[in-house]
Amino acid sequence: MYKAIVNVTLRKSILDPKGKASHHALQNLGLNEVKEVRIGKLIELDIDAGSEDEAKKIADTACTQLLANEVMEDYTINIQKN
Repeated sequence: MYKAIVNVTLRKSILDPKGKASHHALQNLGLNEVKEVRIGKLIELDIDAGSEDEAKKIADTACTQLLANEVMEDYTINIQKN
């Protein structure tokens, strides 16, 4: 059994209104050291696969078919053995 940790973020070329609002709020709190905020999503998948490579392929298929919009979003996959 493997766990896939998928991080999905908007591409740098796509405006991130949630990130901008969060950045503005952080500045209002006095955290001016924070220079940029990008909001994304973290997805955990428990995958029953025979190997790490197979688990990564399954996770990649899940991302391309459902979990990430490849026109607007980038994603990374980290596989861990359960």
